[in-house]
Amino acid sequence: MVTGECFCGEVTYQVSGKLRDAKSCHCSRCRKAFSSQASAYAAVDPQEFTWLSGENILTSYVGEQGFGLQFCSQCGSTLCGIFNEKVHGVTLGCVNGDPDIEIGMHIYVGSKATWEVIPEGILQYKEDVSDSL
Repeated sequence: MVTGECFCGEVTYQVSGKLRDAKSCHCSRCRKAFSSQASAYAAVDPQEFTWLSGENILTSYVGEQGFGLQFCSQCGSTLCGIFNEKVHGVTLGCVNGDPDIEIGMHIYVGSKATWEVIPEGILQYKEDVSDSL
């Protein structure tokens, strides 16, 4: 079981299954959404995800295709990704303890920040997974 929480601790969740398909996206949108050089994100089965506390203080941003992010309205932590109002993944920075997963690929490194240095030997894609470097 995996648990997670926001920075202030008011929003908590658990995932009864395993995290999978961990990625780091380096596009300009993810840099803004995650206030970082990239996102660190893993997929979950929506049926295995449960809010334990604070669901009532979540704020959502949803784009045109139904994909979005949910944030704690008190501290601003980005907690998860949603599609059609269902959680499909969690941000690894909000996971408690060892998530028992490694980031398997870095995507959209073609638009990474000029100041970011990605170590050699990391599986990278210029854009999505069909465009290997």
